[in-house]
Amino acid sequence: MKKNTGAQLALYPAPLVVVGAIVDDQPTWTLVAHAGVVAHSHLMLSMMQSHYINQGIKENNMLSVNVVDESWLKEADRMGIISGKKIDKSKSFAYHVTENGTPMIDQAKVSMECKVDGNYELEGFDNFMCKILATYVDESVLNDKNKIDYHQFKPVLFEFPTYEYFVTGEKVGDCAQMNK
Repeated sequence: MKKNTGAQLALYPAPLVVVGAIVDDQPTWTLVAHAGVVAHSHLMLSMMQSHYINQGIKENNMLSVNVVDESWLKEADRMGIISGKKIDKSKSFAYHVTENGTPMIDQAKVSMECKVDGNYELEGFDNFMCKILATYVDESVLNDKNKIDYHQFKPVLFEFPTYEYFVTGEKVGDCAQMNK
């Protein structure tokens, strides 16, 4: 028997990412746990409107999505507890800036450069619809078909409401092959 627990979001755990953007001519970063796929070419980032980084995203319409793995989780977690309004986060990571002016974290094994196509404001959140322009992947986590090998790359997942981090686990099946 199922119990009605109210209108709660039950799509966790979710991928943990660090978003990068330029604000006042320098990079800044923030931890984001509300990221998702909206099309094969687009993703959405849902971020509280009070985040300092949002002003740079709105001004430049460019951002990076750097997927967190365990090797830099501690540094990524810090981006969620300090404010760019109070602390200069520009030196928090080694980074490079793409030809489009997007800061990308060098330590991230998977990073996506995105252009913001729109923003849907809802209940104090900016929901940025982002077109993926390029995906940069460390060769150590690519398979022989140049695809990300999730047996090698284990992104960190965030679980709410307990605020715990997990890593991806074992394979449990093959998509569209289980009913043959």
